Amino acid sequence: MEKIVEQGLLYDFYGELLTEHQRNIYEDAVYNDMSLAEIAEQHGISRQGVHDLIRRCDKLLAGYEEKLHLVRKFAEAKQTAARIDRLAEEGKGMPEKECREQLDLIRQLTAGLMENL
Repeated sequence: MEKIVEQGLLYDFYGELLTEHQRNIYEDAVYNDMSLAEIAEQHGISRQGVHDLIRRCDKLLAGYEEKLHLVRKFAEAKQTAARIDRLAEEGKGMPEKECREQLDLIRQLTAGLMENL
């Protein structure tokens, strides 16, 4: 299951860099959960051709992530946003001094988040 999630994320970020043919076959395999035989029949190519194309796409997408790190940066930004949300929720009802400290931490996290975008 984890591999499918990773493939989906990589495709979401870098799928437009694939050719239309690669995108169609990759979407059938990853998103539509079609078998190699079904994809091969639909696109008029061999099962081995489908298999090779999917592996090639996996390598291409992983290579883009290796160079650009967009998925990693997105995951880090998501974690930071969740932490900011938790801190803001915790700050409700705090005494003023503690609330200011909480706000300072939120500002630091926000500044780091903006810097990394």
